[in-house]
Amino acid sequence: MPGAVVRDQHGEPVRLSELWAEGPALLVLVPAAFSTHCTAELGALAHDVERFDDAGVQLAALSCDPVPALRAWGEDRHYPFPLLSDFWPHGAVSRALGAFDEELGTSERLSLLVRDGRVVWTLSGPAGAPRSLPAHRAALEALSPSR
Repeated sequence: MPGAVVRDQHGEPVRLSELWAEGPALLVLVPAAFSTHCTAELGALAHDVERFDDAGVQLAALSCDPVPALRAWGEDRHYPFPLLSDFWPHGAVSRALGAFDEELGTSERLSLLVRDGRVVWTLSGPAGAPRSLPAHRAALEALSPSR
């Protein structure tokens, strides 16, 4: 999965390992662009992006939506982090992470904090409910020196 290449909302290739090359990254998998819960989750993270920036954590979201849908969503909501498309091969990254819903053809709700190429924290949630901002903030505690 670290060597996987996906496209951002502008169609530019992004190697996942580049997300955490300069520090930790929080990769937030969401089922569908423009859906109520996904929009709420990313909106909360966007509103609190400075907290993650101050901790040196790069935020990025990933879904199985095609690039044009992610571009429209990003432009509509002004998300200050990359929106990554796991559209083709469909759901390859989500599958590699064990977070692909075969019945719906979407990513499941999974967040991963990656530091030095290792997953150091995860958060999952049901398809029908957003993960909370406080739950995502807990990822920052995984970066504390005591861990």
